[in-house]
Amino acid sequence: MATMTLTKWSGVAITAMSLLIGIDRATAAEYAIGPDDLLDIAVWNNTAISRTVPVRPDGKISLPLVDDVQAAGLTPMQLKDVLTKKLSKYMASPEVAVIVREVHSFTVSVMGEVRKAGRYELKNRASVFDAIALAGGFTEFASRSRVTILRHDGTKLTRIPFDYKKGVSADGRQEILLLRPGDVVVVP
Repeated sequence: MATMTLTKWSGVAITAMSLLIGIDRATAAEYAIGPDDLLDIAVWNNTAISRTVPVRPDGKISLPLVDDVQAAGLTPMQLKDVLTKKLSKYMASPEVAVIVREVHSFTVSVMGEVRKAGRYELKNRASVFDAIALAGGFTEFASRSRVTILRHDGTKLTRIPFDYKKGVSADGRQEILLLRPGDVVVVP
């Protein structure tokens, strides 16, 4: 019975997260928590521990009984499992839900020959097209065929070439390149 309740709570948490931050359920289940995100932690029948917590710049959250817990890099479901395990030392069969109330860690930067270069906070998945649109579009000097996405994967920097002109095919379909948190779009 406890497993069934946890499964129901998990579904509720994913649905609530998808509604709060405007993303689909599949994306919500895969979302990796990041610094500056705001989380709702709910422990069934325990208002002393249940609370809204910010993810600190070091990626951790603080809760009574369990102190500091690494949250950044985990999905809400993974964090739920970590908290459940830690809280089980202090209470029998804790039922935990983790809901991302606000996403502040999904930022991308757009630099170069765009009208409004800068850092943009996104609420869900976005493509190169979306980022350039947020930056006000190209200037007249932009080299649309030489756009580059800089992506940090741990200690490795990857340069991903993107030809904006070829990004939209003759039949109107777009080549979709989805951005990740921290990506930098460079328009020469």
